[in-house]
Amino acid sequence: MSRDYYGTLGVDRGASESEIKRAYRKLARELHPDVNPSDEARERFTEITAMYEVLTDPEKRRVVDMGGDPLDSSPGGGYGGGFAGGGFGAGGGLGDVFEAFFGGGGGGGGRGPRSRVQPGSDALIRVNLTLAECATGVTKEIQVDTAVLCETCHGKGSASDAPPAKCGMCQGQGEIQSVQRSLLGNIMTSRPCPTCAGTGEIITDPCGDCTGQGRVRKRRTVSAKIPAGVGGGMRIRLSGQGEVGPGGGPAGDLYIEVNERTHPVFVRDGEDLHCTVRVPVVDAILGGRVDLETVVGDDLEIDIPAGIQPGHTVTLSGRGMPRVRGGGAGDLTVHMEVVIPDKLDRKRRDLVEQLRRLGGDSAEIVNEDTARRGGLFSRLRDAVAGH
Repeated sequence: MSRDYYGTLGVDRGASESEIKRAYRKLARELHPDVNPSDEARERFTEITAMYEVLTDPEKRRVVDMGGDPLDSSPGGGYGGGFAGGGFGAGGGLGDVFEAFFGGGGGGGGRGPRSRVQPGSDALIRVNLTLAECATGVTKEIQVDTAVLCETCHGKGSASDAPPAKCGMCQGQGEIQSVQRSLLGNIMTSRPCPTCAGTGEIITDPCGDCTGQGRVRKRRTVSAKIPAGVGGGMRIRLSGQGEVGPGGGPAGDLYIEVNERTHPVFVRDGEDLHCTVRVPVVDAILGGRVDLETVVGDDLEIDIPAGIQPGHTVTLSGRGMPRVRGGGAGDLTVHMEVVIPDKLDRKRRDLVEQLRRLGGDSAEIVNEDTARRGGLFSRLRDAVAGH
């Protein structure tokens, strides 16, 4: 008669691997020989461990779902009714055979237990900055949800400060071995011990706050000093401010990624800034001035030269964004956009008509001769020739 794998662990047939793992751990905490030394508990613990190993092995679980029993050592028992003598029997299939001979979890073990104390993972958090904050640098107080050292047990995981005990399931080896049948005969395979998670030791009296993990989830405030000149996508590394590792292991790093907000006036291009000034026709002809507030709040007076043409630019050296490395700053380029009015009242129209009569100029088709005087045509021709 086939064993009731799912019923033994108290899960449904459609249970996920995580649900099976939770059910096994709950039972293991009650029946582990280090907790419950009775013979009945030891036998029961051995049984649920065997069931757990089968149901977490996709190939063996498939056999169970087909009505077979992977732990049945009788001839053909591994597949049940219609598959008697089918070849792979109670073994784990070709995958386990290849693992046993070519590595990847098989063979006679030899990996040994891994340390219960592991380094923590790095963490990443994004912070929104204005262009002004990027230009001047800023210190931000950032809320971070991460793993921190358990303050109750100080990372040891034990409620009584007792050292970890040797795992009774794997005898401190960190892995358990089993014999599996294959076409090539019996093969000894090994896998991390499910009781101690491969560490070879267990916490006999887990801390009530961290349940033996040595770390807890907590929201904390991190002070991040962001240097001047940073831009969107840049990252600032805060060493040792990431997650504390399992068993109270050393913390990883925290990376602050900058998300730069758009500015209503300035457009950033690396270390350079650009802005646009709309220039009335009168100022384009006669010249003028315009006041500009820089990204850091300083006031600049921009001169508009007389007789400027559309597309004219004024570049202010060193008025752009500061360089994160190397010192100095980029440039600020002011683009002049000459605005032609589309509507004129009678008085203004009369003045423009008078200007046209006095000027003596008229529209003309641009050719090579007239282009020598400069203008858009010559610039266009030079640009095309350059390509």
